[in-house]
Amino acid sequence: MSNPIYLAIDTPYLDNAQALANSAKNHIGGIKLGLEFFCANGHHGVHEMGKIGLPIFLDLKLHDIPNTVAKAVQSLNMLSAAILTVHASGGRAMMEDAKAAAGSNIKVVGVTVLTSMDDHDLNRVGVEDNPHDQVRRLADLASEAGLDGIVCSGQEVKTAHQRWKDGFFVVPGLRPAGSAVGDQKRIVTPRQARDDGASILVIGRPISAAENPDEAARAIVGSL
Repeated sequence: MSNPIYLAIDTPYLDNAQALANSAKNHIGGIKLGLEFFCANGHHGVHEMGKIGLPIFLDLKLHDIPNTVAKAVQSLNMLSAAILTVHASGGRAMMEDAKAAAGSNIKVVGVTVLTSMDDHDLNRVGVEDNPHDQVRRLADLASEAGLDGIVCSGQEVKTAHQRWKDGFFVVPGLRPAGSAVGDQKRIVTPRQARDDGASILVIGRPISAAENPDEAARAIVGSL
């Protein structure tokens, strides 16, 4: 992939999303559309964003019983997304069914531990392991289930890549040196994540909140 940067579009407003993507499209490799955008705009919004001409990463983090997730994935196939997320904690059967239901050109990746969570947060929901160990466990499970890869923070991607040589690794929560951390707890720089094995780099506010998104994206590309 010549440009691994996927711009996170976190807005419910289609016009704003189109304007942002168009403003940075010369220096990004794709667009990530999440729940906020999808709940407001649905299939229509994804189709409209697809007209920009960049690959679409549909970050819906599906998590339900295997049959329900499989049917949801089938209903999304017509959108021709390049990447789709499910929660790895949904279990092996759910992940297997999600991958089986996906179109041949869709990479299905399992979300491991959200980058907004740390040891304390995991403990509060009953997970005794630290994020690193939990990511490793879920990465192994996703691989066994036949997924294409996982979503993890830059702090775990090196270990995940060592264990899963041909895996596809999506790393969000990235912050260029000197950027505000915001609500992220386990962050690294885009360059470090790429060096450690990230396949794509999901970057939002450092580009979307910049005075000039195109310049911000170009600077990040230059740092790689």
